Amino acid sequence: MMSNQAKAMRTPHASPDAASHGLANALPARHGCDLERARRTARMILGQMPAGVHAQPSDEEWRLLGQGLLQGDVLADRLVAWMRAGDQRAAWALVGRAIDEGVAALPDAPAELKAFFDHVEARPAWVREDLLLEGARVCALAGLGGMRVLLVTGLMAGYQLAAVNETLLATGALEKGAARRLAETTKWWMDVTTPQAMDRFGSGFKNTVRVRLIHAMVRSHVGQQATWRVDDLGVPVNQTDMQATYLGFSVVYLLGMKLIGVPMKPSEREALMHLWRYIAWVNGVDEGLLHALQGGEASAMGWLYKNLLSQRMADANSVRLAQALAEEPLSRDYGRWSWIERPYNKYLQLSIARACMGNSTLRALGLPVWVLPWYPLMMIPFNGVLHRVARLLPGGRDWLVARGRAQQLGSLNTLFGKQAPALRDIAAVKVAGGH
Repeated sequence: MMSNQAKAMRTPHASPDAASHGLANALPARHGCDLERARRTARMILGQMPAGVHAQPSDEEWRLLGQGLLQGDVLADRLVAWMRAGDQRAAWALVGRAIDEGVAALPDAPAELKAFFDHVEARPAWVREDLLLEGARVCALAGLGGMRVLLVTGLMAGYQLAAVNETLLATGALEKGAARRLAETTKWWMDVTTPQAMDRFGSGFKNTVRVRLIHAMVRSHVGQQATWRVDDLGVPVNQTDMQATYLGFSVVYLLGMKLIGVPMKPSEREALMHLWRYIAWVNGVDEGLLHALQGGEASAMGWLYKNLLSQRMADANSVRLAQALAEEPLSRDYGRWSWIERPYNKYLQLSIARACMGNSTLRALGLPVWVLPWYPLMMIPFNGVLHRVARLLPGGRDWLVARGRAQQLGSLNTLFGKQAPALRDIAAVKVAGGH
């Protein structure tokens, strides 16, 4: 059980962001407001927790999660504020050059732009290049099955976090549509998990910087909406919610690999977690909320459980988002076989959901409980034999990686349909009403 002190923690030391909203002596109401439902939701995480991991949050960890709701990304937020204060077209041109050429190409760069890029271009001392390369290869091992599981365990299950959804809804996510949202998320995932893509001028690094600035723009725009209540929700795209998102792409992905029987060595799991630790850092997650370098997977699982305890659980908007994602395969273009591929992929996703969510969670998201977990049950023996036999053969693991990446690229093309796989142009993101 969580300590009474942790439950009662509502008056932490004020953060700069909290003070700017006049909330120096209070945490947002959402923090820890749904503990019993959150515990039920997180039971499956608790069941996978390695021995020796202290799952329940300490008072300090609970305080960090609460304060994180009121913290954005100082360097990115200052850069966006500078951009909005002047000629935005000219500002975007400078930002674009800095992303593509490096801040050194702009000797007269404004202080806000220079401070942001000086920071993000300085790779932390803890980053190991060999683990980044290996982590990217590990992400390809599970192929299409890995992407399918990530869609459900990372995205669909993530819609349980009702307060996180509020930012999506405030930016018009439902109007944009689940298909495009899924395609863009998958494109970014492919970018950052390609070997060497997180090098300074790699596509993964540059697109992660763009995503980080999009987050800052959303924080600026949504945070000024009259309907946005900081005392209830915290700031949009806050540190605690960004932590939940990166954990969904990393340690939840590893849990998904267990779900479909993909065997992984401890060194492979460590490499994947190391890659995602760096991706999260580039994307603006504070180091205090990143998983530990040593025992990374266990640390991340602990943080995931603690983060879930702090969250508000599913509401009506969660149902709308989850059901839209469940129906998304019905809009894909599979060519002449669309008539059978569409319903097949819909129920494939629902079978994964059945395997990784309990009845109460499925009902909370408006998803059926009667679908059998046939896809995971089918893939466990298949992947067990395929991966173990391939690894015994010369070049077998390289073949698994190449095969998996080819499957993932094919899936990306299916998600985008006739459109070229690309992220939305950062300059097209609205930073103010009417712009």
